[in-house]
Amino acid sequence: MLEIMGKKVMEGNATMAVVDVATTEGAGSVGVGVVPTTSLRTTHAVSPVRVLGSEDTDEESSVVGAITDEGESSSESPDVGDGEASVSMKKKKKPSRSILFGAAMGGIVACWVFSGNYLFTTLFTLMTILGQLEYYRMVMNTGVYPARRISIVGACAMFVTALFAPHLHQICLPTFAMIAMIWFLTMRREITTIAEIATTFTGMFYLGYIPSFWVRIRTLGGGWEPTRLAPLVEPMLRSIGSKAEALPSFVPKTVHLPITTGSVFIFWTWLCIAFSDVGAYFAGRRFGRTKLGAVSPAAGATSPNKTVEGLVGGCVFSMFLASVGAWVQKWPVWWLTGPVHGFFLAILGLIGDLTASMLKRDAGLKDFGDLIPEHGGIMDRVDSFIFTAPYSW
Repeated sequence: MLEIMGKKVMEGNATMAVVDVATTEGAGSVGVGVVPTTSLRTTHAVSPVRVLGSEDTDEESSVVGAITDEGESSSESPDVGDGEASVSMKKKKKPSRSILFGAAMGGIVACWVFSGNYLFTTLFTLMTILGQLEYYRMVMNTGVYPARRISIVGACAMFVTALFAPHLHQICLPTFAMIAMIWFLTMRREITTIAEIATTFTGMFYLGYIPSFWVRIRTLGGGWEPTRLAPLVEPMLRSIGSKAEALPSFVPKTVHLPITTGSVFIFWTWLCIAFSDVGAYFAGRRFGRTKLGAVSPAAGATSPNKTVEGLVGGCVFSMFLASVGAWVQKWPVWWLTGPVHGFFLAILGLIGDLTASMLKRDAGLKDFGDLIPEHGGIMDRVDSFIFTAPYSW
């Protein structure tokens, strides 16, 4: 126990966060401030903070509160009442998933998919830049400093070449990897670490090369073979086309090939991936009994709340929608190819989700960012769509 200004603070096994100390000689008074920190691993970003272990003496320490292993303020701290603590915890808890928000996002994504090759690639490139900034901010918070600018430029080049020069698409990754190594060898004053090289390559591969295959898929089938739903959407498309003629001439030109065979495939594929997550969520809540760790200890440690029943529910949702999509797109043997496609999408979507969770857990983060209110950052929303791209291609 430590006594400061007449108040007792539990020391125990908790880590003590110590800040700007102002001790008056003789009087022994201590100026205490509160450090708003959410994770022990991010305290190095606050310059006046240093961490003291339990072996530090009373004379040299000024304690503002106990920080638990999970990074939240200890409930035993006398500076925060029970009512204030409960309000603080409620603010930190994210609300349940918003169906209205999900429906709105689904509509926006559908418009994006059918916005044409140019707009689709442009928005995808912007999302990649934001995702890479989140990724490299996370990496740099761990004390690793990769060649992030080269990686971001390389990722953008992969999307552009996938659209305009697909025959050069696959050469982009090794080319920019070489450029990054030249930069490490010529511009750094110290020897580059393995972690810095690895995180640089991972950023280009994980957030650049792999998802850029969605652009290549989008450009397939410029003639667009009509689907079974074509008679239903034809009046709407004709109405949109008549209104587009009244716009300035340069506007319709930016919407290059709004509907392609690849765009229809992407629409149904992304629908399967999204509802796979929804099915896993509700099936896990309703029937979840067997933790995923019982099947794969590493996966269970990465995401302890996931269950085998949730995985099965996600596969069922994805397989059903993929079967509908295969029928609509007139796939051969749709009743077999559809469910198989949906099954692989669910499994690869889960792998993408667990990969992102693995990165966040190693960095001590809950979310990659807070760009999307109540839903985290860009990478928190698109992690399931990464590894499904090369398979879909």
